[in-house]
Amino acid sequence: MASNYDRPYHPTSKPSKPSLFPWKKPNVYTLPVVLFLCICSYFFGLWQHGGTSMPTFKLPCKSSNQIHPATTTSTTLDFSSHHTPNLTASTSSHSVKPEVYPPCDLKFSEYTPCEDAKRSLKFDRDRLIYRERHCPEKNELLKCRVPAPHGYKTVFSWPMSRDLAWYANVPHKELTVEKAVQNWIIYEGDRNRLRFPGGGTMFPNGADAYIDDIGKLINLKDGSIRTAIDTGCGVASWGAYLLSRNILTMSFAPRDTHVSQVQFALERGVPALIGVIASKRLPYPSRAFDMAHCSRCLIPWGQHDGVYLTEVDRVLRPGGYWILSGPPIRWQKYWKGWERTKEDLNAEQTSIEDVAKSLCWKKLVEKDDIAIWQKPNNHLTCQNNRKLGKSRNFCPANDPDKAWYTKLDTCLTPLPEVADNEQVAGGKLAKWPQRLNAIPPRINKGTVKGVTAEVFKQDSELWKKRVSYYKSVNNQLGNPGRYRNLLDMNAYLGGFAAALVDLPVWVMNVVPVDVKANTLGVIYERGLIGTYQNWCEAMSTYPRTYDLIHADSVFTLYADRCEMDDILLEMDRILRPEGSVIIRDDVDMLVKIKSIIDAMEWDSQIVDHEDGPQEREKLLFAVKKYWTAPAAPEDDETSS
Repeated sequence: MASNYDRPYHPTSKPSKPSLFPWKKPNVYTLPVVLFLCICSYFFGLWQHGGTSMPTFKLPCKSSNQIHPATTTSTTLDFSSHHTPNLTASTSSHSVKPEVYPPCDLKFSEYTPCEDAKRSLKFDRDRLIYRERHCPEKNELLKCRVPAPHGYKTVFSWPMSRDLAWYANVPHKELTVEKAVQNWIIYEGDRNRLRFPGGGTMFPNGADAYIDDIGKLINLKDGSIRTAIDTGCGVASWGAYLLSRNILTMSFAPRDTHVSQVQFALERGVPALIGVIASKRLPYPSRAFDMAHCSRCLIPWGQHDGVYLTEVDRVLRPGGYWILSGPPIRWQKYWKGWERTKEDLNAEQTSIEDVAKSLCWKKLVEKDDIAIWQKPNNHLTCQNNRKLGKSRNFCPANDPDKAWYTKLDTCLTPLPEVADNEQVAGGKLAKWPQRLNAIPPRINKGTVKGVTAEVFKQDSELWKKRVSYYKSVNNQLGNPGRYRNLLDMNAYLGGFAAALVDLPVWVMNVVPVDVKANTLGVIYERGLIGTYQNWCEAMSTYPRTYDLIHADSVFTLYADRCEMDDILLEMDRILRPEGSVIIRDDVDMLVKIKSIIDAMEWDSQIVDHEDGPQEREKLLFAVKKYWTAPAAPEDDETSS
């Protein structure tokens, strides 16, 4: 007999419920017998209460065990035997109106609201401030659905997607010309696809060989390095090839003149966000990454009193590494090819060395094109150097993890205090993969509000149970290759991502800035990655970024903060065609959500909580339908 896992997943398929008598096999007599007993019971009850009229009977429409075929587009669940949804209940900001959400114009197919090119021109170009997040006002928000380009195809499955992408999905050839000799990207016109050979500006022979060179200088194999950040990532080949070494990289770059570097990365199935170091902190907690990297990323590290390198120090873990390749490293050998003077390159390297020393970093090695520095395990020695005037001032007491529109500082973020110079500030981390389930140091030290070691263990077990239930409803979730890029909109301790760690997926764990406890540092200490986000604003990513979006209590959290349909339209923007959504929330909230996503033309189904029908919290499973923009006239083609 086929199990639920053998059936094709469809969002409107109602999951099978366990039999009340599992030891008995169903047979052809079961339904007549049950129906006969129900009729007898009804007449007996009617006779007891003095009923005299003959009732009219209607047979049930559907069995509770029925699985709808894949062609079904809609169905209605009956909540009457569980909880009656209060359809009149609403918050001040969430009145549900019958809306229509038409497709946006084709010109919005790559719309990234908070990095819109026209809006950015209104802001200061100094220090690239114009490339930071600048989100639209409420009256500027689009109330339409961003289209996929005509000819959009389902992305290649991982790991094939690392090397290949359909040209129709990201129709840009600029990098195939500008970076042709550096093996970034190749256009294969006969197959209408793009190939990524793994090259980069400083590693034209491939990211794998480049990473091998780094591996000769520091240990990339023992599990001590798990999380990395790549500034100015290009098409993220460095992060893509680190994945085979169990190193998870947050790659970022601004939306720039090369067009769609980050979009290419995401299309490849590599973690990435649009971002820039300018005047605001990066949206990550302190002590998040084991390794930071810049390969000719063009960031002026020595300028502005070293503010950019100081920000790298904030997000770098004690004992973590900073890797720099390209100008000005080994300028004595390469200066002619870089078309810069010796004096200019020497001054740049000297300024970088001075900033690194002021941060108390130790330079480990400089070999060929690569230089590596290491952050100290604690700040005891640095504090002594400060007294001698050899290091920069420590920041006054503030929250080092606060990083949403938080201004950059040139002061040094102090590490947690230690008793002696042998201790690791904040606590020593386990090596990967033990790190995933070990009690994170932030929890052990009681610095996360309301989270104890016992709470952490219970949460981990809870999400194993929940994800197992998800797989029973959506049998594709456990099918390697169906999903690659996942988003958890309210990640808490990262339990959802941790429960999926054995699948070939990665999860962007979001900690909303509106939650009471900032848990993103815990997520990074588990060896996972994520970012901060206010869901009343758009995410710093391209359309069609994610294959699956998980939203636990997000709409309850934002009930009085912004409009529900704006959040759902943002989810629609960043979800790929035929991508899936899982939303957990109160049944009344889900009924409102379903009315909106029906208007967005998603297929959806509300199902019971994993603990049974008596729970008010329910689950909404949905799939975004496949649709694209119409074909543009040939003479209007501008993207190629």
